[in-house]
Amino acid sequence: MRERAVRMVFEAEQHTRSRWEAICSVAEQLGRTPETVRKYVQRVEIDEGRRPGLSTDKRERLKLLERENRELRRANKILKSASAFFAAELDGPRR
Repeated sequence: MRERAVRMVFEAEQHTRSRWEAICSVAEQLGRTPETVRKYVQRVEIDEGRRPGLSTDKRERLKLLERENRELRRANKILKSASAFFAAELDGPRR
């Protein structure tokens, strides 16, 4: 659906006065909102390097790395707490 919508916008753009007019026309034909179709077009342009921004692949990689980073920070916090606990046990009263 997305690919079709984007292809239709690029084709309609040749016969309309503006990209927005083409987007609105395609959105109406497909039963989508113009904003949704605009985002489809924008995403394709970014992925193809026609527009600056993070490509879909890079965006997914970034999400994965951010999730991994959160998990590692959480694990690090747990390990710090555990090491502090065991260090306190070692420093406890001696006989």
